Amino acid sequence: MPTLRLALSQVNPTVGDFAGNAELVRTWSRRAADAGAQLVAFPEMMLTGYPVEDLVFRRSFVAASKAALEQLAADLAADGLGDLPVVVGYLDADGPPQVSGDAQPGRGARNAAALLHSGGVVATYFKHHLPNYGVFDEDRYFLPGAALTVVRIGGVDVALTICEDLWQAGGPFAVARQAGVGLVVNINGSPYELNKDDIRLPLVRRRAAEAGATIAYVNMIGGQDELVFEGDSMIVEADGTLLTRAPQFVEHLLVHDVELPEAGEPGADEEELADGMRVVRRTVGSVPPAPTGPAAAGGVMEPVADEAEVWHALVLGLRDYVDKNRFPSVVLGLSGGIDSAVVAALAVDALGPQRVVGVSLPSQHSSEHSRADAEDLGKRTGLDYRVEPIQPMVDTFLANMSLSGVTVENLQARVRGVILMALSNQEGHLVLTTGNKSELAVGYSTLYGDSVGGFNPVKDVWKTLMWRLAKWRNADAASRGETPPIPESSIGKPPSAELSPGQLDSDTLPDYDALDPILIGYVDGDLGRKGLLESGHDPAVVDRVLRMVDTAEYKRRQSAPGTKISIKAFGRDRRLPITNRWREQG
Repeated sequence: MPTLRLALSQVNPTVGDFAGNAELVRTWSRRAADAGAQLVAFPEMMLTGYPVEDLVFRRSFVAASKAALEQLAADLAADGLGDLPVVVGYLDADGPPQVSGDAQPGRGARNAAALLHSGGVVATYFKHHLPNYGVFDEDRYFLPGAALTVVRIGGVDVALTICEDLWQAGGPFAVARQAGVGLVVNINGSPYELNKDDIRLPLVRRRAAEAGATIAYVNMIGGQDELVFEGDSMIVEADGTLLTRAPQFVEHLLVHDVELPEAGEPGADEEELADGMRVVRRTVGSVPPAPTGPAAAGGVMEPVADEAEVWHALVLGLRDYVDKNRFPSVVLGLSGGIDSAVVAALAVDALGPQRVVGVSLPSQHSSEHSRADAEDLGKRTGLDYRVEPIQPMVDTFLANMSLSGVTVENLQARVRGVILMALSNQEGHLVLTTGNKSELAVGYSTLYGDSVGGFNPVKDVWKTLMWRLAKWRNADAASRGETPPIPESSIGKPPSAELSPGQLDSDTLPDYDALDPILIGYVDGDLGRKGLLESGHDPAVVDRVLRMVDTAEYKRRQSAPGTKISIKAFGRDRRLPITNRWREQG
């Protein structure tokens, strides 16, 4: 049986950065060649970044993608890498955009993969299954491909597929079995969700069995607006054996020698097979010779604890949002509570303390222990710690307006927001907001106050998970002999907005241990009132919580973007009308 040395490049592209993304392909292809690879694969839409959303409709953008692909093929050959087959994702089109007046039936934009070799494009493949759920809108943008591309490389028939093709039975993987391929390369832009790695391996095994072939699965890493991609690239044999698996949340070249069945007699260049799909066959000429010496083994990365996984996802999502949008630094308010402490620790991990400004914004209601906890966090993390008392500004408002009750509470939050935005304007920082998913769900925030900011790293983190993350981060630091970044008193004390005397979150909200399971069922699980009651929740609490969630949609619509780590984040995952009289009956 032939042995191919495969290289899977899980790298971090940036949307719209054709030159930078192409340079990544050239750099990592050189590393693959130096490792003796005979085939290297890069993620979905590698040249454009992913997802490109409505950039698909700009003909100039599509033209730039196609030109970048041709230039990349030539540049790889000029780099002395012409013999190395390179699979790369890009945006293609075989007709005008479907939304244009000159649209043509069956033609339009394509989510595509190309195999580059000898300075040119040897083969292309158009994604067949187009996801249209959750954060995906690919039916809006692309037309599905109707042919499976099979390329003969080093005596092995290799099929090209893209992301969602793997998530659905039938289609390309069923056709791959009929075509008798030995290897299916699946390039991905598969966003992270907690425990998605537990789903992914069984899924790859099912498709490997369906195709009767080894699957080389490569996924990108990095943050793109609300999405974060974790890598988790792998190679799985037809019998389900996991040969190698890459680490999460880091760029990595996974190199592994794989024994594959030798291709039979070449079939027709094009033939019709199952499900109305055609098979298009191409052949790559010379490839790098089989390496001598020890076999390459990529190893199998073991999974980490949930809290570690989420923490790394949030750090990467924040870092890439700041760096890819070219912000020099971030600023956030430090209350001494758990939420701002976790966000500050995430920011320091993502950017370094020299790029993080933490501002204590005490009022007359701020307790001494909260001020001390904020200062302690500043010392523990080494960030730029400042104090800006808000009471004189609040008093000026109150001297000129007759305000009382919750209005005064909201005024304090809005003064804090004004100060943070002023520092942002004056010094160029990106303001980080710190509201967790539980607060966003029930509207426990002040518009243009504590909700102000350009990015929210914990937007998709339930309150009970915030405590778990804080404890994990401190334990992780202690295990490495480092100072835990989050004061223990910030973790242990009852949560409070401290906007009125003796205020606690529990004055307004159910206990978070009771609140979060209801919210998870309603928001993430789409359970109605009946389903929540059948799960054992108190009817009165359920009715109260659902009212708060339903009436806070207008607030969430104005909230900052933040990294998605759950199956259903607020934003593109969950799109509900603001004007909406439907209520769960109770």
